[in-house]
Amino acid sequence: MDLVKFVQDEFVAKKDFPEFSAGDTITIYYEIREGNKTRTQFFRGVVIQRRGSGATETFTIRKMSGTVGVERIFPVNLPALQKIEVNKRGKVRRARIFYFRELTGKKARIKEVRK
Repeated sequence: MDLVKFVQDEFVAKKDFPEFSAGDTITIYYEIREGNKTRTQFFRGVVIQRRGSGATETFTIRKMSGTVGVERIFPVNLPALQKIEVNKRGKVRRARIFYFRELTGKKARIKEVRK
């Protein structure tokens, strides 16, 4: 058995976040430390990709802040992550939607999947 995999399985605390994939709109609540104060901030956007597996898994989220696109990469096992809410499930045909970066206006809408 691979030692690295064994240590990751044993010691990395798995958080129970909802299932989400590329195209979904999610809100992430995470803790920010400023000096000795902590506060919770949220980041809402569309999931561009999920990559990696196990303890090293990350996901990229993109949101528009005014006219500027902002992308952030979050590790799934980030201790500062408090919770993830899935706001909308999106219907996309691929696992990594990098083409979404170039789309503007009405073209940048993702069709919602109703469950």
